[in-house]
Amino acid sequence: MAPNEVGIAVKRVMAALERRPEFGIHDNPPAIAKWAAGTKVVSRSIDGTNVVTDMPKELGGGGDQVTPGWLFRAGIASCAATSIAIAAASEGVELTALEVRAGSKSDARGLLGMSDANGTPVYAGLFDVELFVVVAANGSTPAALISLVEACLGHSPVPCTLTTATPFKLHVTVTPV
Repeated sequence: MAPNEVGIAVKRVMAALERRPEFGIHDNPPAIAKWAAGTKVVSRSIDGTNVVTDMPKELGGGGDQVTPGWLFRAGIASCAATSIAIAAASEGVELTALEVRAGSKSDARGLLGMSDANGTPVYAGLFDVELFVVVAANGSTPAALISLVEACLGHSPVPCTLTTATPFKLHVTVTPV
């Protein structure tokens, strides 16, 4: 879809949601992850798209697939890029370049359930998460592009989930062997 068509589509949806805001709240399609073997997991969407993850050889994996952590960073980066593209199209900004890189640090000891020298469990989550955005557009000032990026990342779903205290619930079902 061309940028002007994206802008038109977004404005049409925004107008509809202004009339009927309750239509904006919906359940997102689930991601279903099924263990395949070893550390390999196949995640699928309800439309049949599959994504295979695995761990590096050092952690017993095959090392030939992306890791779940990389997939998470890819989700952050791609969601941010999509939000920027939508915002640009909605505002009539003609992007000529857009690249978003998500970086982070992690401590493998956390993944393995290890503790530090003081006996404190090592944090398993990602930390020092950073987004690096490279953007260019015809006829836009650097200040305008920075403002556009900062504003739209405030409503980009995946980065927002990371930056807010999003409630998390766990449900476990044990099936008979």
